[in-house]
Amino acid sequence: MHNQKSTLDTSKFDKVLDTSKQYTHVNHEPDSSKEIQQNTPQKTMPFSDQIGNYQRNKGIPAYSYAESKVYIVGSGIAGLSAAFYLIRDGRVPAQNITFLEKLSVEGGSMDGAGDAKEGYIIRGGREMDMTYENLWDLFQDVPAVELPKPYSVLDEYRLLNDNDSNYSKARFIHNKGHITDFSKFGLSKKDQLAIIKLLLKKKEDLDDVTVQDYFSESFLASDFWTLWRTMFAFENWHSVLECKLYMHRFLHVLDGMKDLSALVFPKYNQYDTFIAPLRKFLQEKGVQFQFDTLVEDLEITMANNEKIVENIVTIHNETSAKIAVGRDDYVIVTTGSMTEDTFYGDNHTAPIISIDNTTSGQSSGWKLWRNLAKKSEVFGKPEKFCSTIEQSSWESATLTCKPSAFVEKLKKLSVNDPYSGKTVTGGIITITDSKWLMSFTCNRQPHFIDQPDDILVIWLYALFMDKEGNCVKKPMPECSGDEILTELCYHLGIMDELENVLKNTIVRIAFMPYITSMFMPRAKGDRPRIVPKGCKNLGLIGQFVETNNDIVFTMESSVRTARIAVYTLLDLNKQVPDINPLQYDIRQLLKAIKALNDDQPFIGEGILRKLLKDTYYEHILPPDSEESDHESTFMEHIEKIKEWILR
Repeated sequence: MHNQKSTLDTSKFDKVLDTSKQYTHVNHEPDSSKEIQQNTPQKTMPFSDQIGNYQRNKGIPAYSYAESKVYIVGSGIAGLSAAFYLIRDGRVPAQNITFLEKLSVEGGSMDGAGDAKEGYIIRGGREMDMTYENLWDLFQDVPAVELPKPYSVLDEYRLLNDNDSNYSKARFIHNKGHITDFSKFGLSKKDQLAIIKLLLKKKEDLDDVTVQDYFSESFLASDFWTLWRTMFAFENWHSVLECKLYMHRFLHVLDGMKDLSALVFPKYNQYDTFIAPLRKFLQEKGVQFQFDTLVEDLEITMANNEKIVENIVTIHNETSAKIAVGRDDYVIVTTGSMTEDTFYGDNHTAPIISIDNTTSGQSSGWKLWRNLAKKSEVFGKPEKFCSTIEQSSWESATLTCKPSAFVEKLKKLSVNDPYSGKTVTGGIITITDSKWLMSFTCNRQPHFIDQPDDILVIWLYALFMDKEGNCVKKPMPECSGDEILTELCYHLGIMDELENVLKNTIVRIAFMPYITSMFMPRAKGDRPRIVPKGCKNLGLIGQFVETNNDIVFTMESSVRTARIAVYTLLDLNKQVPDINPLQYDIRQLLKAIKALNDDQPFIGEGILRKLLKDTYYEHILPPDSEESDHESTFMEHIEKIKEWILR
């Protein structure tokens, strides 16, 4: 706000910088959905989604932050990323950065803990994409977990995934563990058109609209929706706006969604792969971590359309305290929590659940955001996301498995032997006739660095919390771990070997009331902007803030929000690029249209093939699947287009 001019010597550039209309007036979050890409004399920076090495410059600060203190509330991936960008691009001294974390360990929702004796636990996992530009920008500079210097986490990730392809051979199973056909989306022409229309709709036209409000019953019954909802954890009552954003974000992987061949996975769990090396990197730089510290509120002065944080209200070791925030200091807050109030269970105990919407969202993970929202409408409406637990919850279980009948069945459903160190199931296997809509996955093993050679770690979850099981006549949250195993064995057709499985499997359960709260129907203003209007030293990050075009429930979106917060608060001479522009690539559009049509020729494909045959652009078309379509006449295609639109 009142920082001194940077001590970095840029004097050789003063003739340009002193007359620049761009310097210190950068749009740090350009929006590709609104930008007309036209070169003009005023255009100096790349277009909003112009991804590439030109974007890898370091943001040279115009001011010095040597005396600034930065307090980061929450040490999940968003908070850790904020510290990284403060140091690398903002040149803030690492020792000036302090984390205030209510837990006793960093990582937030990206956890991973336990051992072979007591059982491992991971509340969730991450399906990764190659186009996570901010995530990979960060981890190209974080030292590798197992490779020597100078290699990075990204280098390790590429080494593994470039040489071990991911795909599933059993994405769907049914009828006591038999693999069923998952090669078709099964979308009618009407439902394909509904997807196209959704992509064409403006975001502001979808405020508070749900998936079931928008789509037909035939869409909701399709294999496409089963594949989609189990992969991303969407429910029928969730936001169709978020569903639309997901479709834009992952348009390029639609053809690989059925067998999950478009995904890339880490070697180990999310904590060991990402959180631990990033935390180590920051601590070695000098960043401070203050655990067991609850931030209840921020004292903010509001005058002259400015909002300035002056005090942080905390409880540390059961003692209330205020941390003074100076005029050149900054506060960065993770709002909300998807894993707050987790209820735990084990083999013999169901999670202790008390679903009470009258008291929901009152716990520490939501309290700060609620208190901020009382001060000004610019801080959003947290109650939209934490007030309907039955619509934002699901349950996961982590299975620590010794050799058993379950492991033998798993081998038959896997791409490679589970003990080989290579891809196992290639992502989740969904039991399509499960009343719980249960899915499970076995990632590369070992999944934990210290995991014994004879142990496998499996992750399982279900979307339908209120249904009785097919075998165990209870809703899943009322079931112990052994009962969940019983239901799983029933669906795998190994009930005659149930005792063997129970004896050799440790189950740790996590019921999460707010795990998909980010997907709840929302309208403009319900989520705050990353730097809300008028805020001079406060940034909000994580899964419950507004970005232009990115989605929620990904590491990428958390890193994006942190990067935008840092660049904006410090007024860096650098932009955060919008999402990868593959949704505008004609090759990806044509490929997606054909994938939605189950690889059958799309309308007009024959004409395009004739026009482009033996030309430079012939390769933009997806592989040919039906020669007969080539002979269709132009008028026949026009009639098909008319018929399709009018259905």
